[in-house]
Amino acid sequence: MNYKLHLLDSFPARGADGQTYKVCAYEHLVQDQSLTTDGQEHWEPNGEVEYRLAGGESVEELADGSLRVRSSALMLTPEGQRH
Repeated sequence: MNYKLHLLDSFPARGADGQTYKVCAYEHLVQDQSLTTDGQEHWEPNGEVEYRLAGGESVEELADGSLRVRSSALMLTPEGQRH
């Protein structure tokens, strides 16, 4: 199945190391194969959201709303409101 990422939002988060990081939230889109009559590609969200740092490192959202950078286990706390 073909999929691509669509940027939903970006927001700052404070790391346990005291630095501020830019976190990007991406929604997964899947290609809708049922719409082929107009010759265009059609993409639909599948409900999955993925977080990454601006540099591309994968970020996991934990049950309490905090975030963890998977490659380093660095904990992040979102600052302000997420959309």
